[in-house]
Amino acid sequence: MTPQRLEQIFDQARTRRLLVIGDLMLDEFVWGKVGRISPEAPVPVVEVTGESFYPGGAANVARNLREFTQGVTVLGAVGNDASGKRLRGLLAEEKIELLSPVELPDFQTIVKTRIIARHQQVVRVDREQVSGLSEQQTGKVAAAVREKLADVDAIIFEDYGKGFIDAGLVSDIARAAAAAGKIVTADPNPRNPIDWKNLTAVKPNRSEAFLAAGITQGDSDAPPEKDPDLRKAGDALLKKWDAQQILITLGEHGMMLFQAGQSPHHIPTKARQVFDVSGAGDTAIALFTLALSAGATPIEAAEIANHASAVVVAKLGTATVTRDELMASFRDDES
Repeated sequence: MTPQRLEQIFDQARTRRLLVIGDLMLDEFVWGKVGRISPEAPVPVVEVTGESFYPGGAANVARNLREFTQGVTVLGAVGNDASGKRLRGLLAEEKIELLSPVELPDFQTIVKTRIIARHQQVVRVDREQVSGLSEQQTGKVAAAVREKLADVDAIIFEDYGKGFIDAGLVSDIARAAAAAGKIVTADPNPRNPIDWKNLTAVKPNRSEAFLAAGITQGDSDAPPEKDPDLRKAGDALLKKWDAQQILITLGEHGMMLFQAGQSPHHIPTKARQVFDVSGAGDTAIALFTLALSAGATPIEAAEIANHASAVVVAKLGTATVTRDELMASFRDDES
């Protein structure tokens, strides 16, 4: 892709409006240093030097989008607790709209705490509860999205398997969005088997793809473009979900894009250094969907998502990628 074409896509992206639906979280990072082992147990003692908080989960997808466009909205459950208030404040600071937040009785905002010492994650502590929506709440959420449809160009379902997204909600929204000609994508979760019909694209990782396709995942050493099981899984998901595209992320092997009636397209990884894979999937679905909404072809969108993921895994924490960083990544690839 030429720099001129990339700039054209980014310029179009500035005017795009996207809605992210899914499990909202608060990401907490506790930074410190390790100087000794605890006398109480064979574990390191982390001397805390600072703390950082970021929007996490589906909110991190929105945060990645916000680097490229001002029109970003999220929809999910937020607790009426201190963490929920902090999350609302962070979203407001980044000018990300929170659409009709769902407050469940006694719901505690999901918090993921990562303790980092010397640029390495020592341990992660999750405070969460899986809590689904009632039929009445699902109806209200779907109604809020239908009312918002005229003001969005694309919708992303970000499913972390925490209960906010269910089959009924997806079916209702996807059907309405498809009828309105909107781009709809999903980042699925293996713990929540959903029939992702009426979607533009679905982005599972390799293990999720094999599980959803009902195919045993082998230990193939073949490159992705010559892996028959991978091709079988991608083709099966195209038929199962009747999607226009299936984008399977392959970690250090990049991504494989499947489109109906076309040969699979492999995009090798662009990562030169891997510090932290936290949030790489969020970045991939965010940039893939944004690029599609800005007029990119599916292959162009996959290439942009691949470069974006390569940039964020070289950073520590649930990071985002900027326009300048993406441009530089493409330039480096040409050199």
